[in-house]
Amino acid sequence: MIEGPERIFVGKLDSPIGSVVYLTDGEALRAVEFADTPDRLLNAFLRGVGPIPVDTRRDPLGIGAAIRAYFGGDIHAIEALPATPAGTQFQKRVWSLLRKIPAGRTITYGAIANQMGTPSAARAVGAANGANPIPIVIPCHRVIGANGTLTGYGSGVFRKEWLLTHEGAHLPLLD
Repeated sequence: MIEGPERIFVGKLDSPIGSVVYLTDGEALRAVEFADTPDRLLNAFLRGVGPIPVDTRRDPLGIGAAIRAYFGGDIHAIEALPATPAGTQFQKRVWSLLRKIPAGRTITYGAIANQMGTPSAARAVGAANGANPIPIVIPCHRVIGANGTLTGYGSGVFRKEWLLTHEGAHLPLLD
């Protein structure tokens, strides 16, 4: 078990591409997932921290309001949200770089590997990208294949395409 919070706050909201569920420990966002794919990350997070009280009545950080604003057109509303993803040191390095990708821009897995000083690690970057427990806020949807294609997205490539279009990316776009 990982060391977890004393209480978790769970919220759910509707978006143009499906209901979004998010978890916060009251200090930072811990997980985000679309409601039709909950086994992918949310349950893994909850298994990792063990039995924990859940509160669905409060949103102590205003996460829901920020995500609603993002889907409502303020694509920068989620940038300042505190996020504490659980993962390996390598994953956390990748996720930190993902947060630096501006809305409406894309980057390749190989380019991230190069930024990390490990040019041969594009596949490992892809695996870390796929394990991201806080999609949208840690914008793994902004990472595309070397040939400009929209490669996998845990919640469906149609959502990845929608998110990029919503942010003003012109597909395919390589930076």
